[in-house]
Amino acid sequence: MSRTPSRALRRCATLALLAVAASCSSPREAPLVREAARAEPASLPSPAEAKRLLIALHNRERQATGAAPLVWDESLAAGAAAYGAILERTGSRIAHSRPEDRPGLGENLWVGTHRQYSLGEMFGGWAAEKAQFAPGIFPEVSRTGRWQDIAHYTQIIWKGTTRVGCAIHQAAKWDYLVCRYAPAGNVVGQRVP
Repeated sequence: MSRTPSRALRRCATLALLAVAASCSSPREAPLVREAARAEPASLPSPAEAKRLLIALHNRERQATGAAPLVWDESLAAGAAAYGAILERTGSRIAHSRPEDRPGLGENLWVGTHRQYSLGEMFGGWAAEKAQFAPGIFPEVSRTGRWQDIAHYTQIIWKGTTRVGCAIHQAAKWDYLVCRYAPAGNVVGQRVP
């Protein structure tokens, strides 16, 4: 769940995170990462731009750990979009879908106040979890002792995951970012990364 720090503080933290990301990106991906930081919070990118930026952001994190790049999966994106609409209809601010409704798939969720966050800020919350990540056997991979503190990040970098599909759902009060992953990561007893 997102906290609501001042817009200036959020922007500064996001720009710092994405500046580091851009320095670790391939020359071709660096402009994409900077684009995510430049976007005005009130104006999210088009679905095509969001897809391009989300692939670049995911693969930048994976590249840093030696994991192969993910490919975009339209069926995963459609499932993510459908679940964003369910979150709005049920009035749930944030709750994972039932595993039986997405067999074999991982899921990352983000929620924040409507029109207050850029796509870079949304993804940046997940990527920032790497500060608490300690390589090892899942779930013993968090410096805090709580695997929940790094579970978004470990799903992003999970080596066995090959495909991703995401959707941004804008509701009256909240914006949701839902990403689905295949095969699912965060498997107990397996090494990360």
